[in-house]
Amino acid sequence: MYLRKALIAGGSAAAAAAAILGAAAVGKSKGGPDLDILSVVPAATGQWDRNWDRREPISMVNLSKINGETGEEELQLHLNKHKPKATRHIFLIRHSQYKLDGKTDFDRVLTPLGREQADLTGKRLSSLGFKYNHIVYSTMTRAKETTEIISKYLPDVKKSSSDLLREGAPIRPEPQVCHWKPDFVQYYEDGSRIEAAFRHFIHRADPKQEADSYEILICHANVIRYIVCRALQLPPEAWLRMSLNNGSISYLVIRPNGNVSLRMLGDSGFMPPEKISRT
Repeated sequence: MYLRKALIAGGSAAAAAAAILGAAAVGKSKGGPDLDILSVVPAATGQWDRNWDRREPISMVNLSKINGETGEEELQLHLNKHKPKATRHIFLIRHSQYKLDGKTDFDRVLTPLGREQADLTGKRLSSLGFKYNHIVYSTMTRAKETTEIISKYLPDVKKSSSDLLREGAPIRPEPQVCHWKPDFVQYYEDGSRIEAAFRHFIHRADPKQEADSYEILICHANVIRYIVCRALQLPPEAWLRMSLNNGSISYLVIRPNGNVSLRMLGDSGFMPPEKISRT
């Protein structure tokens, strides 16, 4: 009986994965500028998808190779092998204020206020007392400079960069706004990259991970808001309904069973009022 239920659950996960890949393939073949990331992102239904990161243990088992006579015992061994044990703590940091009038990314450096904000954010992260494992930052100038300042307060934490975390237009927002209207092509190009960032960085811990981890992603407002919507299984089109201050901290927790919670969203209460900005 247990094996029969497992087979049904495994089939559902496989069908969902196939549907996403199929939609992506269709979008690629059409190549139309009106297509966006909705073609590969599962629709929010209000019910929690336990296999949202495709790491639910049952979806990792090749059920066709389970012996019929020792099925339940063998299946349980495989499930235990793929079952995560650790919790991932992910801090999403928005870069500090930068010069908006820069002609290129190289020119869009932090303002004096932005450097103060990054300093305050670094102090705040350090004061939380967590043993951070890794800092990953966007390769855009404002994120790199923010990282340099923050890392002074976390000197022993390894750092790496990722183009996946660069700013962009993740998906057409609902409701749409009049002051920000990227071309459809930008949604099509940026959306797949930012979705790839979500899938790469936001998932439950690897089964081999024994201890809880504390990771920092330093990037951009659009990327963070989209990631939060996707992680909480909210409609991704809602990302622009949120607002994040410069240097603010958002904090996601991913449990071994795949449950996700948001402990902070755009927290900048550690900054004096005169140091807060949102540009």
